[in-house]
Amino acid sequence: MAYHPATMTVTDLAPPARARQRLAVLIAAPRGFCAGVDRAIHIVELALERYGAPVYVRHEIVHNRFVVDSLKAKGAIFVEELDEVPDGVPVVFSAHGVPKAVPAAAEVRGLNYLDATCPLVSKVHRQAERLVEAGKHILFIGHAGHPEVIGTFGQVPAGAMTLIETVEDARAVSVPDEVNLGFLTQTTLSVDDTADVVLELQRRFPAIQGPKGDDICYATSNRQAAVKELAPRCDLVLVIGAANSSNSQRLREVAEREGARAWLIDSAANIDWDWFEGVTTLGITAGASAPEVLVQEVLAAVEARYDITTEAITTAVEQVVFKLPRALAQ
Repeated sequence: MAYHPATMTVTDLAPPARARQRLAVLIAAPRGFCAGVDRAIHIVELALERYGAPVYVRHEIVHNRFVVDSLKAKGAIFVEELDEVPDGVPVVFSAHGVPKAVPAAAEVRGLNYLDATCPLVSKVHRQAERLVEAGKHILFIGHAGHPEVIGTFGQVPAGAMTLIETVEDARAVSVPDEVNLGFLTQTTLSVDDTADVVLELQRRFPAIQGPKGDDICYATSNRQAAVKELAPRCDLVLVIGAANSSNSQRLREVAEREGARAWLIDSAANIDWDWFEGVTTLGITAGASAPEVLVQEVLAAVEARYDITTEAITTAVEQVVFKLPRALAQ
């Protein structure tokens, strides 16, 4: 500012207020809800509209407590097992899929049930059935204890599948017949890690039969691709999602592999502002079960502390929509 004595005031001579630190924010696209999650949540909401509260849901409909709490407020009741569901009320099965024994038990009891299993998970279930019908033993790549893994194992007879979690497992596994062998995967795995496991299985068992493409769903692949694009430009990446969300955990891992520090957070309330020390570029993404409102809350919290510029990192445009169950589509 030029100095003009005749027009200067005391205010003009006072030191300027301290400017807020600048922060570039890169926002991944796509992020957040996928078509399977949208469908599952919509199924619970429509069931509440059609049948009235309460509607029971076996397991979390998706792995996000904000979604679950929102549905609870509308009248959904979440339980772990079918025997917790009273007679005469509707029950919804979660997006992760369930063993065949669960709908069979519901039918025996005469329960009105709605299956919110993601169609891409159901596709893996059918692949498993076909492989077993063809006399093949299945090596299933996934994470022990995940509901999707439990549901897929429950589609075939006991002993028809062996779980493979790591490349080390692939190197060590013993199979009953190296010729009659197939593999399938959980839909929410790391694209890169899974490729390494598959390569090792194919090296050891050249005759192994797998899916034509891969079973990792489009949404998981797309979200990981977006993080691969933005993370190398970031000092810090925040992944919004639940700790028990497999696809959210994989996003954090991908960001770290690309050289950024990365943290998985439920919401803006979980941000530790000490993480921002020395950060000039921040990346933000969200797992497939995290609602966009949580992304906007994180952005608002960051903007309250920093002078931000935002840039969308778009690597795909998703237009997938899955049909509702026939009972609700009418």
